[in-house]
Amino acid sequence: MRFMKHAGAAVLAAALLSSSAMAADMTVGFSQIGSESGWRAAETSVTRQEAEKRGIDLKFADAQQKQENQIKAIRSFIAQGVDAILLAPVVATGWDQVLEEAQEAEIPVVLLDRMVDSSDDLYLTAVGSDLVHEGRVAGEWLVETVGDKECNVVELEGTTGSSPAIDRKNGFAEAIAGHDNIEIVRAQTGDFTRTKGKEVMESFLKAEGGGQNICALYAHNDDMAVGAIQAIKEAGLKPGEDILVVSIDAVPDIFQAMAAGEANATVELTPNMAGPAFDALEKFKADGTMPPKFIQTESKLYTQADDPMAVYEEKKGLGY
Repeated sequence: MRFMKHAGAAVLAAALLSSSAMAADMTVGFSQIGSESGWRAAETSVTRQEAEKRGIDLKFADAQQKQENQIKAIRSFIAQGVDAILLAPVVATGWDQVLEEAQEAEIPVVLLDRMVDSSDDLYLTAVGSDLVHEGRVAGEWLVETVGDKECNVVELEGTTGSSPAIDRKNGFAEAIAGHDNIEIVRAQTGDFTRTKGKEVMESFLKAEGGGQNICALYAHNDDMAVGAIQAIKEAGLKPGEDILVVSIDAVPDIFQAMAAGEANATVELTPNMAGPAFDALEKFKADGTMPPKFIQTESKLYTQADDPMAVYEEKKGLGY
């Protein structure tokens, strides 16, 4: 594997430097998708905090939800000769060429929170949750909550083609499979944003008898759910009661909604992907230690029974 030449040089450096000193010597490029959600903003904030804590020089590039901007950023990082690149990919496909360029330059790439449809030889490791599992946890919560009741579900999907949208959809579908009383009657992308989530939910409500035919909303992230909650209220219905709301990410605002009885459940996606990523990079730089190809984070279910305001207080300072 071509990463090994880079590792060999790092082994020589390790004879002279402590691992903490090497961390301080690292320059890492971070190609972030953008700031489409509160969770994404928190991931950026926590990544910067982790880099500062370790003395890593972090070069940040905001792609504004465009893959072409991410590819340009990665090529810029390569030209600058960074020691490593963190990539949160906006979509799953179309990365082979630029990842090959990084590999040719002997710069390891670590994926954060999303996967790519490329050979795993082209990146050092990926840090993320099990996205299918997240969707499955949300679906299992709904199955348990509604029991045998007939339940028409509307689904706010994430960005088309992104791994969270694909996997969170599949996991939810797996969980409700075999439960004929639960049916997804409408599904459309809300692009992970509050504005689009509200807009699409308004169209769902109009199409389903003003919301009378909707039992539950499943949103691929909390920001879309928060936008949808506003649409439900404006339609004269009570979110969390007339329409159950389950979503994913566990951002602070969804806990405020749960405390108000307007959301029912969320599945946590930790914003600290950078900590495990930097740990892996530091070990790799020190002596060539190869990390596992996937480093999994925890996915925890929160409901209204989990003191949502206390959780809100814990999370609100993380940059969401």
